[in-house]
Amino acid sequence: MDLILPQLFANEPLTLAKSSATVAYLAAAVLFVLSLAGLSKQTTARGGNILGIIGMLLAIAATIFGMMVGGYGMMVVAIAAAVIVGAVLAARVPMTGMPELVAMLHSFVGLAAVLVGISSHLDPFQDVPASELLIHDIEIFIGVFIGAITFTGSIIAFLKLRGTIGGKPLTLPGRHAVNLIMAAACIGLGVWFCRESHTDGGQAMLALLLMTAIASLIGIHLVMAIGGADMPVVVSMLNSYSGWAASAAGFLLKNHLLIATGALVGSSGAILSYIMCAAMNRSFISVILGGFGGGGGGPSATVEGTVTEFSVDDTVDMLKEANSIVIVPGYGMAVAQAQHSLAEVVKILSAKEKQVRFAIHPVAGRLPGHMNVLLAEANVPYDIVLEMDEINDDMPDTDAILVIGANDIVNPAALEDPNSPIAGMPVIEVWSATNCVVMKRGLATGYAGVDNPLFYKDNTQMLFGDAKQNVDAILRSLQQDE
Repeated sequence: MDLILPQLFANEPLTLAKSSATVAYLAAAVLFVLSLAGLSKQTTARGGNILGIIGMLLAIAATIFGMMVGGYGMMVVAIAAAVIVGAVLAARVPMTGMPELVAMLHSFVGLAAVLVGISSHLDPFQDVPASELLIHDIEIFIGVFIGAITFTGSIIAFLKLRGTIGGKPLTLPGRHAVNLIMAAACIGLGVWFCRESHTDGGQAMLALLLMTAIASLIGIHLVMAIGGADMPVVVSMLNSYSGWAASAAGFLLKNHLLIATGALVGSSGAILSYIMCAAMNRSFISVILGGFGGGGGGPSATVEGTVTEFSVDDTVDMLKEANSIVIVPGYGMAVAQAQHSLAEVVKILSAKEKQVRFAIHPVAGRLPGHMNVLLAEANVPYDIVLEMDEINDDMPDTDAILVIGANDIVNPAALEDPNSPIAGMPVIEVWSATNCVVMKRGLATGYAGVDNPLFYKDNTQMLFGDAKQNVDAILRSLQQDE
């Protein structure tokens, strides 16, 4: 390591290769901005992804051919290994596993920031002027701090999304005080680190490693205290953390593109987290502090009533009679992989001159935009996929609604029960329609652990069973009538 890093980042006069790399970095940064802009709409998302890929390839090439001096063999090995692992994971992970994969990728960024910070303290990549030593030490400390929180927090998020750890929040007594004490300890260690950094390397490293351990505990505790209903926000939040960690690493490596890219990821993740929190009528701080989403709130109203069960034939008859149909997908659709058959059902109904639209809640699924991605994968037309705010007012004029695997996002308790753990959360008001059919395996609660009074309403019918099997049966029945 000591022999390679100085070669890679030697402080040499600006050469043609380095100046070309700087121009390439600028072009890559512009491509990343355009990529984010493209990802803001379904119709331009594919182009946005392509621009991002081109920008990253350009950045890697500029770093290898413009900034490196030797060490090419090791770099080829590292890139080849990463490409193989990434390709295998991408090919094997189903769409239902994308949230876990994203969380795990965030942990890699956090770990990289920790390793870069520690290695930069042991052996700076470039000579640091005496006037900038304090700033350099602060950069190291902050980069490692954010990276450690991102690393362990992302691993806990991965385990929660995977189901290895339950979705119920871990609400320890005095948890906020514990977080404050750990944060104060990290600040104290930061002062110690900066004082000893250039006088006693052993003491400085001890302070840095102690802070890394405490920050890792903070990451674990923060995400463990966040309940299942907030997991989409957690994924977005960790995305933001990973961006800031990458930006901090960019300062240490004197890499302007890494600084800019990290800032783009960090700021966009923070904005997305804010938007999703607003969609749940929750403050970002309350999500970070945790303790929500596990069904452990105050005494909610007791759900009473009788469940009306529907058959596939009953559902088909309802769809045939309806002129206006809205479909509300949820995580159950993702698990059952019912989106492709559902897209065929939509084609048949649309051919019969029925108005068919999708209503998407901002936090449906386990990942921001999860349902949009699934529907795009099934080639559902973009113009019939509407956000909750765009379609909620049309619910009273809707003849039939199909809720496929959704629960918390259509729970009337959010509006009707002030004691509910999800009270105040905006939901899709499917109960306002003439008829509503809910496809679920049973009457179990959703990821937030909250009972759903929707199942017992007079105009709601339950179609029990696997969503894919039921949608396939509906499709076959509609095809027979053509």
